[in-house]
Amino acid sequence: MDTAQFISKSNNNSVEKASFTWQTPSNIALVKYWGKSNPQIPKNASISFTLNNCHTITTIDFDKKEKSETVSFDLFFEGKQKDAFKPKIAEFFTRIQEYCPYIFDYKMTINSENSFPHSSGIASSASGLSAISMCLMSLESELNPDLSVEEINKKASFLARLGSGSASRSIEGPMVVWGNHPEIAGSSDLFGVQFPYKLHTVFENYQDAILLVDKGEKQVSSTVGHNLMHEHPYAESRFAQANDNLGKMSAILQNGDIKAFVNLVESEALTLHAMMMTSNPYFILMKPNTLEIINKIWEYRTENDSNICFTLDAGANVHVLYPEVEKEKVNQFIEKELSKYCQKNQYIYDSVGSGASKK
Repeated sequence: MDTAQFISKSNNNSVEKASFTWQTPSNIALVKYWGKSNPQIPKNASISFTLNNCHTITTIDFDKKEKSETVSFDLFFEGKQKDAFKPKIAEFFTRIQEYCPYIFDYKMTINSENSFPHSSGIASSASGLSAISMCLMSLESELNPDLSVEEINKKASFLARLGSGSASRSIEGPMVVWGNHPEIAGSSDLFGVQFPYKLHTVFENYQDAILLVDKGEKQVSSTVGHNLMHEHPYAESRFAQANDNLGKMSAILQNGDIKAFVNLVESEALTLHAMMMTSNPYFILMKPNTLEIINKIWEYRTENDSNICFTLDAGANVHVLYPEVEKEKVNQFIEKELSKYCQKNQYIYDSVGSGASKK
């Protein structure tokens, strides 16, 4: 693995003070990754839709200081100091220090806010870590103006991955592959790449309604869940299955076989949770209302010859996926039938987006 390409080149410019703001999206994996090795290397490749409305907005103020042996930063989340998040960010800075040595030269003040509930299974670490990475790369591009946009995005994805694996998929859009795969040109375990082939028109502006079954923090963190795959009896079979499914998904996305898409997406979601239920210790992140929603979706699909389907992340919330042509009818179904299973009837209408944007 060639990580040397991401080591910061000699800085040509001096920057005393700077501030950058980025909005970066969450993403929802269609083919899941569950299981990794150090440093944040996936056991199988994955592919995700980049979301549009579920995002993090992060501002980092950089103030030059004397170089020190520790990284100095304050962290504010939605206007309040958030010390509970600091250990994860501190660990992230430790992991990237070889590639971004300039972080020792600045006092950083990080202000972040989400458009959705954090730690509830909507990949808040993905949007959060990718936003920090884009802010860091904005500073690096000021220090080294020769960097191209492609280089900036690739390194931002590489850095984000070291904080949260799925964050590597939140830099670009509308679809991103992370993990080396023989059928995806340019794919890598080190960073995410845009799906390199032409998407069939049926998948353009695809809709994702996120049903907030449980807005609380997950009972089991993703990190713990990933680690349980090391001794999992079905791990190797699952990794092989996921890579095989990604090859199938690549063909589906190009040929527009939406029935096959529905089948594969739902199978992947249930397999992810099957891995959780068969690990040791075992755990169940779905809630009774998660299952109610799934059954209602299946009934609706049969009765209306619909192409609606669901997927799940590592949590209880349900992502309802459907083509734009069904938007009006499915949204009515969500409001009339599915919202009652959501915590305080809350859900988020989203769609496929284009990735990070500077503010």
